[in-house]
Parts: sequence; structure tokens; C-alpha cells
Amino acid sequence: MSLDARITPLRDGVASQTLEGLVRAEVYLEPRLRVCAAAAAGIHRAPDPASEQLDQLLYGESFDVLEDETGGFVWGQAHRDGYVGFVAASALAAPGPAPTHRVSALRTYAFEEDSIKSKALGPYSMNALVAVEGGEGRLRSVAGAGWMAADHLAPIGVFETDFVAVAERFLGTPYLWGGRESLGLDCSGLVQQALLACGQACPRDTDQQEALGREVARGDLARGDLVFWKGHVAVALDAGRILHANAHHMAVAIEPLDPAIQRIAAAGGGQPTRFRRL
Repeated sequence: MSLDARITPLRDGVASQTLEGLVRAEVYLEPRLRVCAAAAAGIHRAPDPASEQLDQLLYGESFDVLEDETGGFVWGQAHRDGYVGFVAASALAAPGPAPTHRVSALRTYAFEEDSIKSKALGPYSMNALVAVEGGEGRLRSVAGAGWMAADHLAPIGVFETDFVAVAERFLGTPYLWGGRESLGLDCSGLVQQALLACGQACPRDTDQQEALGREVARGDLARGDLVFWKGHVAVALDAGRILHANAHHMAVAIEPLDPAIQRIAAAGGGQPTRFRRL
């Protein structure tokens, strides 16, 4: 059986107890549920903050801790997209109240008190998960975070309906390898965040996302289709323009599709591999 190491909690003879009977391991460890207590926390390739960031946890997202590491890191697996890696233990906390809302604004601050003049914390990115405990007027009390603008929160189960419009809200956001927060994200992180805001589960990496939807011809490309290259993905705004987080602009940018195809090919990225309709 071929296993995808990115989403399989198995290493050096140690595996999650959830894999017992499915994969061979010397030791099966019981996951310890934690949640992200930072506005965002990197999931790294190694227990070192200087190592490659593979993915991110957003505030309130769950993470199964399997092993503690030296240097203040833990190894485990994210719940939302299944990614496996190392996270700073200081960014995680024991679970609190179950989330009641998600951040629906591109980003928002929390305030220490029921006043926008009090100390600001964050910012917290779209799709962060929070538990609203009370409050009236403009602000809501959020467990563990402070007070957030009511207009920046949506109840769990209430979603956006146009993922392209959501993706467009990230226009100008800096490019960040492994990022999926509003302060920085990569091409697949942009697609994932936009789809999550619409209530659609989405894997983390471009090759995984290529399995979404159905194949369409280049000549039939329409708004909302995904354009894939090896290691890259863009969202079609129409038959001739794309929106994507890319390392050429080092930001989320809009550009004409044909010149983008030529530019990417000239840089060694090859031709588009697939056009997919969700």
C-alpha cells in the first residue's frame, strides 16, 4: 500500500493509534488533542523554527499531538487538512469550548476588553474557529481570545456562496510558502481558504487538489475553474484571466492567462497540466 507521508502520521517505526491494523509500526501512540492558541502557527518539516514551513494551523483548529520533541516542538497531525509535521508546543493549548463561529472577515483583531480602545490581539485570519460566549452590540466575547467584532464572525454552518469572490478578497496578500493565513499564503493555500469559507473541504497541496471536480478543456475555461501546473494552481476569473498567489509577483495577483502560461513556461514551469471544474 502506498502511503502519502504528508498526511500519514507514521515515522521511524512510530505511528498514530488511528493507524493500528492499517500500517506496520513498532509503537502506536494515542493522539492527544490540542487546539491552536496562536493567531497562526507553522507546521514544519523538522522540530526547528528555521525548517521548511509545510502548512499552517489557524486559531482554534485542532491538532493531534503524538510525540514531544526537544526544543519545544511536538509532532502530530492537523485535523482540518490532515497534514503531518512539527508545531511549536507554545502555540497549542488544551481544548476549550467547542467552536460556535468562524472568522468570516479577511482578518480581524481581538481586544482584551469590551472596547475597541483596549489592547488589540492578533490579527486572526479568515476561517479561524472561535467559541462565542456572549456580548451585545458591536463586540462578542470569544473564549481564550478576547472580544471580536460581531460583523467579522459567522456561525458555524453559515458559509459564503462564491469561492471566487472569497479568493479575490486576498488580492495583494503577500506570498508565503506553506501559508494559509490572511497575512501570507501560497497558491494552494489560497484555493483551500476560499473553498473552506464556502463549506467545501479541500486538501492542502496542488497535486491533491488536482483530484477535485472534473476535467474541462482549455477552450471551455470559465469563472471558478482551476488551472494547474506542476506544483502550482490558479483560479480562473473568466476565460482569459487568473487569480493566484505566486512567487513571481510575491503576492496574490490577477494576470491574463496566456501571458502567464508563456511566463511560467519560460521560467521552467512547463505548460498547464489540467483544467478542472468544481
